[in-house]
Amino acid sequence: MKKIGILTINDYTNYGNRLQNYASQEVLNALGFQVETIINTTMHLESNNEGTFKLQRLNKLRNYSAIELINKMKFKIFSLRNSKKIIIAKKEKRKNFIEFTKHNIKETKYTISDNNIPNDLTVEYDFFVTGSDQVWNPNFERFSGVDFLSFAPKYKRIAYAPSFGISELPTENKKLYKEWLSEMSSVSVREQAGAKIIKELTGRDAEVLIDPTLMLTKEQWLSIAMESEFKPKKKYILTYFLGNQTSENRKSIKRIAQINDLDIVNLADIYDIKRYTADPSEFIDYINSASLVLTDSFHGAVFSTLLKTPFVVYNREGSLPSMNSRIDTLTSKFKLESRKAENIEKNEQILNADYSHVDEILQFEREKALIYLKNALDVK
Repeated sequence: MKKIGILTINDYTNYGNRLQNYASQEVLNALGFQVETIINTTMHLESNNEGTFKLQRLNKLRNYSAIELINKMKFKIFSLRNSKKIIIAKKEKRKNFIEFTKHNIKETKYTISDNNIPNDLTVEYDFFVTGSDQVWNPNFERFSGVDFLSFAPKYKRIAYAPSFGISELPTENKKLYKEWLSEMSSVSVREQAGAKIIKELTGRDAEVLIDPTLMLTKEQWLSIAMESEFKPKKKYILTYFLGNQTSENRKSIKRIAQINDLDIVNLADIYDIKRYTADPSEFIDYINSASLVLTDSFHGAVFSTLLKTPFVVYNREGSLPSMNSRIDTLTSKFKLESRKAENIEKNEQILNADYSHVDEILQFEREKALIYLKNALDVK
């Protein structure tokens, strides 16, 4: 049996990351391959000089909006008052994610990095697959040629729906990106914005494929879902925000909950410590059981779509470059623009999502992805 090594982000705190890794593995397994995820520990700190580090932090603070600064001050106060609880909660969450990974994702017992590639690595695998997730985001400290499989023979380099996470590539990254992308055997991306970047840099037409999580059916996801002991008995709104929430958004969420007589579960909010530690299996069940999902997360919207739970997706608030191209591609592809917050005008729209057309689109997109993978991996 031929063997594939997956290179992705190994994040034991992020739901979307763990679940896309699991989905990629399952899709490739179903094509008849033995699949392992290779743990990549590449990390580049901006500076080891203390003075430079302080200056960089100061520059970051200058870029924060007033809302971000207020939220950071509130969190600092909360952290000082609840430091032990927060430390315990973060450790518990990471432990839960690692346990999920041990049970569901086959990882290598060794690690690699851009300056530590085992001599026999390229011999051990027939193909290497990079993706999905934001493996090509230049703003991440882990960014390196490893994510473009530069260590492997060109014919073994396959990109499976990776994301740049941004719409515009910084000028200083263009030369390296052009080189690495030109050397890929097969290249695909997750967003239209990514395909545009590749076309402009290399002249190549990259297939735009759905996120691997969308390749698995609702039934497949529910087979690994697990109910949390902290899930409310009453109907509830699930909030899952990775960026900052404006005071207007917070008020809006409370108003929606009151009007529709719903509890509120804040899944990624450290202030809601009991739910903060939920593992990826519980994440699936929380979305499946919710009356409504409010989120700025790509995978929050993805799983709401898969599980046919009504959702409203917000633009991500924060000081980093916009990551909203992922949301735009998703809502456009599945004709769910009506689920974007700016298009919601009445309360009646919030709890009534029309998914009647989604299955047909899903079938088409799944077949498209399988054709790409079979060609890339020489599956007859």
